[in-house]
Amino acid sequence: QVQLVESGGGSVQAGDSLRLSCAATGSIFSILRMGWYRHAPGQERELVASITSGDGTNYADSVKGRFTISRDYAKNTVYLQMNSLKPEDTAVYYCNADLLPRSGWHPPDYWGQGTQVTVSS
Repeated sequence: QVQLVESGGGSVQAGDSLRLSCAATGSIFSILRMGWYRHAPGQERELVASITSGDGTNYADSVKGRFTISRDYAKNTVYLQMNSLKPEDTAVYYCNADLLPRSGWHPPDYWGQGTQVTVSS
């Protein structure tokens, strides 16, 4: 069974850095795209960053220049390096992946369990 396992959240001060990790586990044939979304209280879930199998990246305007997404293809893992964190970055961050398992039915995409990031001023 394919799962996305996240780690790296926490509570930091404004200006600090955090790195989130998300490992896709299970029997995977290929990963087309991986990304990070976030959901803050009272707000809609938004795409933070994504990276395709060709290393094409996409960022929300609010994080450009501060966040960097990268992939380790050998480990089926995606990272989100978050620098110069701001209180408005506080949210639950979710890993998302478009991937093909080696066999069986699969949903349109997969989601991690979420990891809390809290930035205090």
